[in-house]
Amino acid sequence: MRQLMRSKIHKATVTEADVNYVGSVTIDADLMELADIWEWEKVLIVSNTSGARLETYAIPGERGSGDVCINGAAAHLVKPGDEVIIMSFEMSETPVEPTAILVDGDNKFVRYLGPEVYKDKVISVS
Repeated sequence: MRQLMRSKIHKATVTEADVNYVGSVTIDADLMELADIWEWEKVLIVSNTSGARLETYAIPGERGSGDVCINGAAAHLVKPGDEVIIMSFEMSETPVEPTAILVDGDNKFVRYLGPEVYKDKVISVS
């Protein structure tokens, strides 16, 4: 079994960080649906701004709001305005075709990301 990326929201902007909320990340429900992230699903959040990495679970926010709110203790690591990548993974014995989306600075859907995005990063071993 291998752990493979299943879902990704790329270049999201954190809109709020609430240390007093009881954990999780609140994500605009439209973005969760587009990226195929489920409510209560474990996610990895990587900050492109600070380099922080954390795991939590996703809960849906208001549709169309663009919300990406870091809640609980994780709010000490990631702040409003930080650019993040939100990913989920699954265990599989076969390759998985991930759903990855790119959002703009207001967390509005731009486009789906496919394998062509990574083609220049492939290293050939000879």
